[in-house]
Amino acid sequence: MTEVPDTKDFIVKDGYLSFILPFAYRKKQIRKAADVLKKDGFHFFTLEDPGGRINDLYEGSIEISQEELDQYFLPYVERKIFPPTVEEYGFHRFYKVIGEDFTLTADGERYPFRFMSLDVTLGPFGIAFLTSRVRLLEENLPLSSVLNFMQHFRATENKLKEEKGSIIHCGDGKDFSSIHEFLLDRLASAIRPFIIHDERLTGYFGSLPYFEDERMFVTSFLFAEPGTEFSDEQLFRIGRVDGLSPEGKPFISASNMNYIRDYLDKYLHDRWAPDLYTLATDFSYTNVTTKSSEEMQRPLAHFMGTHYYNFLLHYFYRIMLLRVSFEYSRLKWDKDEEYLKRLIELITIFSSWYYFKHVSVRQEGRELGLLFRQAFSLDDLFQEVRTTLDELYRTQENAAANSMNLLLFFLTVFTVISGIYGMNLVIDDWKNDTSWSEISSYGLFGWIALITALLGIGMSVYLFFTYLGRIVWRKLKRKLDDLDF
Repeated sequence: MTEVPDTKDFIVKDGYLSFILPFAYRKKQIRKAADVLKKDGFHFFTLEDPGGRINDLYEGSIEISQEELDQYFLPYVERKIFPPTVEEYGFHRFYKVIGEDFTLTADGERYPFRFMSLDVTLGPFGIAFLTSRVRLLEENLPLSSVLNFMQHFRATENKLKEEKGSIIHCGDGKDFSSIHEFLLDRLASAIRPFIIHDERLTGYFGSLPYFEDERMFVTSFLFAEPGTEFSDEQLFRIGRVDGLSPEGKPFISASNMNYIRDYLDKYLHDRWAPDLYTLATDFSYTNVTTKSSEEMQRPLAHFMGTHYYNFLLHYFYRIMLLRVSFEYSRLKWDKDEEYLKRLIELITIFSSWYYFKHVSVRQEGRELGLLFRQAFSLDDLFQEVRTTLDELYRTQENAAANSMNLLLFFLTVFTVISGIYGMNLVIDDWKNDTSWSEISSYGLFGWIALITALLGIGMSVYLFFTYLGRIVWRKLKRKLDDLDF
């Protein structure tokens, strides 16, 4: 860590923060999970949303226009992210108003915050998202303190030195030293039984072994004092969520200004500068403005509504592309023929049903989508998946060709033998009841006829039961494997 030599904290007057935790769930249990969530007070979101409580999630005067959500996305995307029922494919969002105040203590500082609402989004392929929306209660905080709160809250398990020591204090006197336990034991206990905890990697904590989910992704909308001029170092720290060092001093994770400028060229969107800057990196998405919340009601509503779904789609793309690479690395080429077919099916369905380069009909939405694609390296990951798919197809074709060649070999042997004897492989002894003792008296022709007949009957029985067994095994594997879709 390098202390910031030439930059000062600006004052954050207000801030809306969201923390997104991805996890795996058993998609076959989605109906049961939906019922449990509804009993726990969660409401299923649709574009019609008869409950009408969607705007209560953000408090204040923020209003999410459902008509704008309807018009923002391309039609084939809209059907996936706003399914009318749980039974249809897509992203099934359940939301719940929390409205409780808590305090996080870390590095000798106290951060009172209000937990506004909670989302559980049950997505395709057994991937879900837990979204926590919070708002800092203390106004006029320095940037370093806000970033420090974000850094500690996003760490679901305190493993690193700079993350240890944080505690969440509840109003009833109960304390939590783990954000993961705070979320799943107190606020989202209804979904906990459906979370799949993966034990395949030694020492790994989390539900998705192909994703860095010990830390949550953080999105934020920060309001700075009017007239604030943002420096490159400050914008870099916001993108990297660089808050305070363990000694309580501001820190920045780079000291080379050329590196910082290159970083901002890649991740900073300054269409509305100098009043509003947007940063999208591999673990944070932040809007920072010098205007008041009253003046920024519409951008703030976009951040909570249309832009949230835009982000969620691209975040889902990243997780799925990493998942394919992980599943490919687990493939045992000499044993997993059925797993190979399922992996091909997974890639094909994901590419054709969900992976779209453009998701929005609006220019701002397209620009933001390109920013997310850049931040998540989606093009590189997708090219790797395309290469993986080609390898899988080639392997499957080779395996099918080898099986066909073996079958043709046996059929050719029987055909040749039958042709030599003019298709007359019948022994007179077989026309009536025969004794096995008569086999010893067979000549060369008799033995050839007997062996050919037994092999032919045996092969027919073998092929029949093999084909039947593969059907049963395929159905069983689909129930047991974790390629859940």
